[in-house]
Amino acid sequence: MSAKNRAKKQKHPPNKARGKTERAEQEVSAGGVVFRRSGSGVSFAMMKDTYGKWTFPKGHVETGEDLEEAAARETLEELGLREICFWDELGKIDIWFRDRYQKKGKLIHKDIHYFLFETPSGSTLFPDPKQHAMGAKWVPLSRVLQRSSYEDMKPIVERAVQMVQKLSH
Repeated sequence: MSAKNRAKKQKHPPNKARGKTERAEQEVSAGGVVFRRSGSGVSFAMMKDTYGKWTFPKGHVETGEDLEEAAARETLEELGLREICFWDELGKIDIWFRDRYQKKGKLIHKDIHYFLFETPSGSTLFPDPKQHAMGAKWVPLSRVLQRSSYEDMKPIVERAVQMVQKLSH
C-alpha cells in the first residue's frame, strides 16, 4: 500500500469548486521506519514507491487492528522483512490527495501514524511490488533524511534519527 495514494497531494483542503465544497473522505493509515545496527553502523530501510520516490512503508489500518499492529503488518509485507521489534511512536502526519486506485479521483484526507522498529543486523529486504514497494535498500543514518523524497516526512525521519542516535551512545 505504501505511498500509492500520493498523487496530487495537497497540504490543505482544496478551495471551493463550482460553488460547492467537496467533502473529503477520512482515512487512517500506519507505517514503520525500520533501522538495523551492524558493524558498519546504523542504516534505515527505505522503499521506492509507485511514483519512483524513496519513502517508508505504510498502509490502511484494518478492522480490529490497533495502529502499532497495522504499522508492523504493513512494514513486514512491503519490505519483506521477517522480524521487527517495536521501539517507539514517531508521530503523525496528515495529507490530502486524490485517490488513483480504489476510489478513483475521490478527495482523501489521511492521517498516517508512524512507529520506529528495529530489525536484526543481518536482515535482508525483499520488497513486494504487489504491495506497491517497487524497490528497497538500506540507507546509512547520515543520509536517510536526504534520501527521503517527501517533505511531509521530514519531522518523522528527524525524530527517528534522533531516537536511534540516543540508542547508539
